[in-house]
Amino acid sequence: MSHDAKIEKLGLELPPPPQALGLYKPVIQVGNLLYLSGHGPVQSDGYLRTGRLGTDMDVEQGYEAARLVGLAMLSTLRGHLGSLDRVTRLVKLTGFVRCTERFDAQPAVVNGCSELMRDVFGADAGVGARSAVGTNALPGNMAVEIEAIFEIE
Repeated sequence: MSHDAKIEKLGLELPPPPQALGLYKPVIQVGNLLYLSGHGPVQSDGYLRTGRLGTDMDVEQGYEAARLVGLAMLSTLRGHLGSLDRVTRLVKLTGFVRCTERFDAQPAVVNGCSELMRDVFGADAGVGARSAVGTNALPGNMAVEIEAIFEIE
C-alpha cells in the first residue's frame, strides 16, 4: 500500500504545511536526503499546543502533542515532494520536550511522532535513529519540537 493511501486508510487529516516563522527553511533537500527543520504541534485551529510536561501536561497529552508534530511533518513532506510515496525511509528524529527538571519520560512523549511515522511508512522504513531531549524552554512555549531527516527516491 502506498504511503499516501496509508494516510487515507488511517483517517489522518494533515494540516496545511507550516510556514517558516524566522530566518530558516522548513525543509532542505541535499541529494536524496530531506532535512526538516524543527516542527511544532500545530492544532486544527492553527495554534500551537503549549504547555510544560511535568507541570500542566502529562505524558499522554505530550504524546498527543508529538503526534500533532508528526502530522505537520507529513504535511511538509507532501507539500515539498508532491507525494509521500517518494519517501524511502525515516533516517533520524530529534525530539525536544519542554518539561520540568524532574520529568524523565521524554521518550514516551516523542513516541507520539515515532509511532505515527511507523504507522505511515512501515515497521522498518518508518523507524529511524532517535533522540528525545528535555529542555526548559521552546519557542512560543510549545510543548514539543521535533526535527527529522528522511531519505527519498
